[in-house]
Amino acid sequence: MYSLTTQKKISELHIKHLHKLFYQGIDEENSGIYRQQRLFISGSEYSAALHDKIEPLMEEMLVELNERRRIIHPVVFAAELHQKFVYIHPFVDGNGRVVRLLMNMALLQDGYPIVVIPPICRSEYISALEKEHKIPGVFMQFIMERVMEAQRDYIRLIG
Repeated sequence: MYSLTTQKKISELHIKHLHKLFYQGIDEENSGIYRQQRLFISGSEYSAALHDKIEPLMEEMLVELNERRRIIHPVVFAAELHQKFVYIHPFVDGNGRVVRLLMNMALLQDGYPIVVIPPICRSEYISALEKEHKIPGVFMQFIMERVMEAQRDYIRLIG
């Protein structure tokens, strides 16, 4: 994963590789491959992308975001990557963990600290993702606050 932080691009190969690294000991058959079945996200009133749309949606997302990356703030890029990935939900399992790794990889690529979403913030995190469907910017604000908190933590450690 660290070797991916030296690049300024995120590809499907990177995403599948991260999922495989993380998930191979849990479910060898599904590690590193997009799901081939319908999936419902528990606790969400919204559906994940249909399995036959995942490949084109992921490709479209990455083309759009890698182009936008040059003109938007790095934290905005990381939050958009996270939000769009979660809405597609390309894997059978492990989507949340993989997308948080991807978000942090994107932040590291631009010199930002790793963001941790602690268990105490989990319901706020899920709520922000749900609200983002109707109120754009809610999830972005949540991620910006997490980045600011991570920076404050580093300053406290140094000081």
